[in-house]
Amino acid sequence: MDLVPRALQLLLDKDMAGFAGLWAVDGVMEFPFAPPGYPTRLEGRAAIEDYLRDYPKMLDIQGFPKQVVHRSVDQDVVVVEFDAEGVVVATGKPYRFSYIAVITTRDGEIVSYRDYWNPLYVQELAA
Repeated sequence: MDLVPRALQLLLDKDMAGFAGLWAVDGVMEFPFAPPGYPTRLEGRAAIEDYLRDYPKMLDIQGFPKQVVHRSVDQDVVVVEFDAEGVVVATGKPYRFSYIAVITTRDGEIVSYRDYWNPLYVQELAA
């Protein structure tokens, strides 16, 4: 699945419209561990693009030093472990964060993206 390297490159390029464009029109993005005040589910490509639009203003992602793709018995599902590193734009503090995502595709587009990230780290960054 070349979708994962392409998705990560779009994030490095800060192309949020291109990244959101990987989703099917009716695709969803879910955040099962989202803390209060953060969305738990975004429905549709337009909502995902709107949510991601200002991401580069918050985080300057400069690399993905760890990238592991686990194939599933379902050829349309992968589990991806990756670390993102960069800088928190508002503070200049270094950023290094581990993610696990379960991605389901249909006809080459993302129909479901479940992002299992640590909400405690996000709250720490905001402090």
